Amino acid sequence: MRCVMLSLRIIDLEFNLIDELTKYESLQLTRKHHEIGDVELKINRYMRGASELIKDRIIFPHNQLHKVYQIKHREIELDENGKETENWIIKAKPLKAWLTQRLILPPDGKSNDVINDSAETVMKHYVNVCAVNTVDAKRKIPNLVIAPDQKRGDTINRSARFDVLSDEMTTISQQSGLGWNISVDLKNKQFVFDVVEGVNRVAIQRDNPPVIFSPEFNSLKSMGYTESYLDYKNMAYVAGQGEGVERRIITIGDTETGLDRYELFVDARDVEEVTQEDGTDESGMSTTVDVPRPTADIEADLRDRGNEKLDEYKQEIYMEGQILTKSPFVYERDWDLGDITTQKNKDWGITMDARITEVKEIYEESGMRIEVVFDKDKPDFISILKRKFNSLNPVVKR
Repeated sequence: MRCVMLSLRIIDLEFNLIDELTKYESLQLTRKHHEIGDVELKINRYMRGASELIKDRIIFPHNQLHKVYQIKHREIELDENGKETENWIIKAKPLKAWLTQRLILPPDGKSNDVINDSAETVMKHYVNVCAVNTVDAKRKIPNLVIAPDQKRGDTINRSARFDVLSDEMTTISQQSGLGWNISVDLKNKQFVFDVVEGVNRVAIQRDNPPVIFSPEFNSLKSMGYTESYLDYKNMAYVAGQGEGVERRIITIGDTETGLDRYELFVDARDVEEVTQEDGTDESGMSTTVDVPRPTADIEADLRDRGNEKLDEYKQEIYMEGQILTKSPFVYERDWDLGDITTQKNKDWGITMDARITEVKEIYEESGMRIEVVFDKDKPDFISILKRKFNSLNPVVKR
């Protein structure tokens, strides 16, 4: 039985409808709650609309305006003998990948862009100043707007200086549990940045219908489980500015002892001891002056940095699985990306409540299937390299 393919619309950056794809060889659409997903489309180059799949065109499933991807790559597929085939391989990134193109610049007269507020407010502040209401008009992303702030998430304190905007979104997302996305508003011809709050659907709560993924309940076709402490750390010495015995150092998790203690050193010398403010010199000329920051504020920033680094080294516990096509829980009706659900395997003696952090939709002639990752994404080779590089090359004052 031939699979009914998901139709894909093609528009340009001015929201003009270019074409609609209804036939292709395969489609893999990956959504991520904390990070940036991707799309890979394989299509015969003679199929309707294939010639319109060019750089910067936008594709999205019909009426699914939260799954919007911009084409960034295409190539002719080669067969096993290295010969050209009739297929294009198209690769696209979600619109939220636009935030990889912006750095967080400190405000005039300030060394860092510091904000203390709800996680949602902090995320939207950085997007606003870096890509929407920018001081430099050249940095503005055309037609990008920000959804109204609902102040979701716990209060956090962030200090950014030339950090990649998307990296900051990912860090705050992982700390707060809030996802982030850029969707398309065709009616108003806008791209809309917003945060996404998953729904609690675990077995023990009563506010929402529970969702339990388990082979026992015929909701998972296959299931994988990983519990790893290979890179585990639970205690940190966080070092700020200063030299030798004068260097400011705080500790986090200092209650751990013996073989239960896993120590980490965090170089946080970029946490400022002073702020720059407008003032005047002895001649009355306008200038900037260094004003010492309160000790409590400095130590709060050091604790935030230490906790952020410890979060990268916590135990790796996650499940992954393939959802049954005829599962009792229907994707995007009973559960969705970012929701917290219960995963259970009776034979393994494992029950875990965890957030759905990744969903991969796969459409092929043989049928459609959905693969999911729960809680912490499996670390890939690039993220491991970044962690090792950062530990060898600590951030210095910029």
